[in-house]
Amino acid sequence: MRHWFAAALAVAMLFGASPRATASPAFEAMLRQAEAVRSADPQQFNALLGELNASVGSASQRQRDELAYLKAYQLSYSGRFDLGIEAARELFDRSEDASVRFRAAALMVNSLAVTRDFAQGVRYMNEMLALIDQIEDPELRHHGWAAAGTISNFVGRHEDCQRFAELMLADQPNPRTACFAGALLLESLFGQRKLADRPDFMAGQIDRCIAAGEPVMTNYARAYQARVMSWHGDRNEAAALLLRHLPEIEATRYPSLIGFVYSTLAEIAFSGGDYAQADNFARRSIAQASGMGNSAALVAAHRVLYEVALQRGDNAAALAHHINFAAADKAYLDEVSARALAYQQVMAETREKEQAIELLNRENQLLQLREQASSLSARNNQLLLALLAVMLGALGVWTWRTRRSQQLFRRLAETDALTGIPNRLSFSRRAEEALTLSQRNQEEVGLVMFDLDEFKSINDRFGHATGDWVLREVARACSEVCRRHDILGRLGGEEFAFLLVGCDLASSVALAQACRKRIAAIDTTPTGQAFTVTASFGVAGTRACGHDFLTLLSRADDALYQAKHAGRDRVRTHGAGDLALDAAATN
Repeated sequence: MRHWFAAALAVAMLFGASPRATASPAFEAMLRQAEAVRSADPQQFNALLGELNASVGSASQRQRDELAYLKAYQLSYSGRFDLGIEAARELFDRSEDASVRFRAAALMVNSLAVTRDFAQGVRYMNEMLALIDQIEDPELRHHGWAAAGTISNFVGRHEDCQRFAELMLADQPNPRTACFAGALLLESLFGQRKLADRPDFMAGQIDRCIAAGEPVMTNYARAYQARVMSWHGDRNEAAALLLRHLPEIEATRYPSLIGFVYSTLAEIAFSGGDYAQADNFARRSIAQASGMGNSAALVAAHRVLYEVALQRGDNAAALAHHINFAAADKAYLDEVSARALAYQQVMAETREKEQAIELLNRENQLLQLREQASSLSARNNQLLLALLAVMLGALGVWTWRTRRSQQLFRRLAETDALTGIPNRLSFSRRAEEALTLSQRNQEEVGLVMFDLDEFKSINDRFGHATGDWVLREVARACSEVCRRHDILGRLGGEEFAFLLVGCDLASSVALAQACRKRIAAIDTTPTGQAFTVTASFGVAGTRACGHDFLTLLSRADDALYQAKHAGRDRVRTHGAGDLALDAAATN
């Protein structure tokens, strides 16, 4: 849902006061008028650009640069982002004025965020922030921080976005800018799971955006407030808040906001047992999918439809919704990983460039020493050789550090940050490779899926910090059960799976039972709370299901939900033709 903010900033925030006239007064007056109406009256803005083009011969270089910026802005505002980015890049490269280059970079950052080119967006964010100490105009600084905060949220750097938003709020912004800054801060806190700790800020953000006349951002704040209320068990009040303002939300005609609110209402209704309303709002959320992108809200809507179908006992519909849910979840996780990897790659490139510059500087020093050494004695030649050895050592260290950084980025992209085990993308890839090899070697393979029972109630009762502790303990307990060649991964939320190469169905069930008992034995007293953790397991084997990963995963998932419906805290297996019961769960 974050793409809404980059687009809103790109077309709504003004860049602040412009430099004073130094050449043609008439041309300057038209520039100022064009600046004033560019987002409020596009038709008049286009007409003024035509007049400015006709009289450009009387303009100074600074005025020509401002006109070039307005042309680039017009291209991006009208949706021709590729042309707008190219025009802004040309202006950034040739202008010698820090403010002009800063504005061009900020426009590129916003446009690149909208077009999903996060790597280039982060590159120009770094270029823009390098100029910020030269920017005296506070509103121009605010826009730069807003652009940097927006793309930081996109690539998962929520703590960086929080820093930029707080810089804006501390710099005495105008009411409209304060609303935008608060929206950035709100989303960054949500991304860091800190939003529930700031109830006063949420209420203040709603008031700020109402005062600024920004209904889109006002209602995003209300949606976040409703989510926090629902986490605390105030589901009726949360639903009432959103339903009271639903006509206003729908009147914005903003798909990302509307889809987010519908998805939130669907989750609240499902948690309260109102499956008809949950189904209704989930479908209405999915209807906004074209404007929501690969978002967590869209994934949640598909999951609600899947869980509602399960509650109604409609297995055929549940399977269809589960396929849609899995596809949406994978697309969302893939995009999140791609954004994070783009950021890491750019930061690695930046470090490599800095190291390369440092290396070139040292090489220049070395060349100077060589020139001096030509007229010196053998002693100076020995010194030169020693310096060369130092440079080679530095180059070796730089190469080693670069390789180590690349390996680290690869591990980060494949590892679940909370539990330290493979994430869904990494688990799926490794499982498919293992199944292909096992099929070639005619080995049996077992797949076990398990889902923590009543995990949402743990989060609701004891908080998300306790829920995160439980997920880490479950991953640790199951890692101890797995053999050296087994593959354990977190599929998302409270759902895990492990692949057992060389195990028949009976051996897979035995391992699942061992894992179930270890989970049930987890001591929760370190959290300061006393509660029991249990999980339901589904097991499938290649003898009955074949070596196709998605088929095996689907059969294990079927067995898992049979275990859920049979009372939880037990293992169910998928047999040779249909679902077969295992032995009753034992203590």
